[in-house]
Amino acid sequence: MPTAARAAARRPLVCAVVAAALAVSGCDAAGQGGASGTGGRGGGAPGSALAAVDTLTVKGRAPRTGYEREKFGRPWADTDGNGCGTREDILVRDATEVRHKDGDRCKVARGTIAADPYTGRRIEFRRGDGKVDIDHVVALSDAWQKGAHRWDAEKRLRFANDPLNLLAVDSSANRRKGDGDTATWLPPSKAYRCPYVARQVAVKKKYGVWVTAAERDAMRRVLGGCPDEPLPAS
Repeated sequence: MPTAARAAARRPLVCAVVAAALAVSGCDAAGQGGASGTGGRGGGAPGSALAAVDTLTVKGRAPRTGYEREKFGRPWADTDGNGCGTREDILVRDATEVRHKDGDRCKVARGTIAADPYTGRRIEFRRGDGKVDIDHVVALSDAWQKGAHRWDAEKRLRFANDPLNLLAVDSSANRRKGDGDTATWLPPSKAYRCPYVARQVAVKKKYGVWVTAAERDAMRRVLGGCPDEPLPAS
């Protein structure tokens, strides 16, 4: 058989082998990989926290200069007008077996966190025992360095008291977190990492708080393991 004829006869077999290799590798004909890992876009179904990651602005962290807790208003203000401070509202929302101080419908005297989000442990607490903190899921200092330094006082107050951004949690775990973002701290309880990161994404999307590239990549890594995790409602 002439050389040209033999080459033509082999061509379908070569194409079939190449096509099979591309299918296994997940590449297209141009050699482009899929959106896995931290490269490219994060993917995720519409309405998922993973999909929402790609709507966040990515920028470098601004200086912490000028940050003070007081810049976010009086702690635990009554922003919903129910007559009780935000801290008490979140304890009532997140705890069970809640009891109030005699004669005070707002002040929680004791209660139980059935399964602490950060540690998974059961916490029985009494007022003043220091076992439970109300955590800002997106820390105020973190927000300050990623856009909140430009906000007016009213928006900062809303942010600091938004139930979407607040959780009643184990105080020791919360204090280890500090003002860490997804790239630097995750809950010890692996079962809660997807809901935790989804909540951070929801808060940052709602208020226009930006993320660093490392933070975005960390969000994608966590949520890539639970691509259907919904974005919490605001």
